[in-house]
Amino acid sequence: MDKRPRQHGFSLLETLLAVSTLAVGMVFIAGTFMGGIYFTSLSTERTIASVAADEAFVKVRLYGLDLDDPNLKTDEFIAYDELTAIPTFEFLYPSINGDGVGQYSWTALCRRMDGDSRLVQVTVFVCRHAGAEARYWVPASGGSATFEPGLLPRPLRITVVRETGSASDEVSIPQVVGSGGIDENAFAGEGAVLLDDETGQVYRVLQRYREPSNRVQLDRPWTGPDIGASTGADVWVVPRPVAGGRNPLVRVFQQVVRF
Repeated sequence: MDKRPRQHGFSLLETLLAVSTLAVGMVFIAGTFMGGIYFTSLSTERTIASVAADEAFVKVRLYGLDLDDPNLKTDEFIAYDELTAIPTFEFLYPSINGDGVGQYSWTALCRRMDGDSRLVQVTVFVCRHAGAEARYWVPASGGSATFEPGLLPRPLRITVVRETGSASDEVSIPQVVGSGGIDENAFAGEGAVLLDDETGQVYRVLQRYREPSNRVQLDRPWTGPDIGASTGADVWVVPRPVAGGRNPLVRVFQQVVRF
């Protein structure tokens, strides 16, 4: 009898099964790792936005405003920097007293709660910057109704209507193209936040329909001023960069401040 040891190896099928199991495991680990990075970044960014908003509200109280300013109304918002002289670097986070551009910035909109009240509703938009070369639509200088490229993202006022056949949570943005060829219809994409100019209510855009392309679905029914096909309402929204890209808005915060 031959008692010499024999060499046994893995069959081709066993090898393929082992490689397949290893590949599936590596894909699962890679997916979990990338998902962890995404959610960690998201959580970190939201935390930064909360801190930036707290700093913004402190600065609004510190610099104050004139309650007798005729531009401060009860039925519409106005940008805080149009009510008070404040250095540009104060809108950056971290605050940088120089020519640099911070990674985040904030813009505050103000609306008086009542004609005789010292209470003002302050809405703060915290935005991220896509890079030093990125430009964002801002109101044109000189009081013009059009827009021009600027360094910092900020909310702009546009009009929404409700077309015939729309649901209670749907609004449409008219195909308004300014003199500079800027299509306001492109400002409110998926994930955008709309601030009702009259009531201060906040809505989030869940989706933008392919047809009609100017109609969007909100996260809840519209409860602002009555709107129709010919009667619209003004809302504030932060547009995407001029050259396109990620929505710069991180979060929106609201407080009622006594001055």
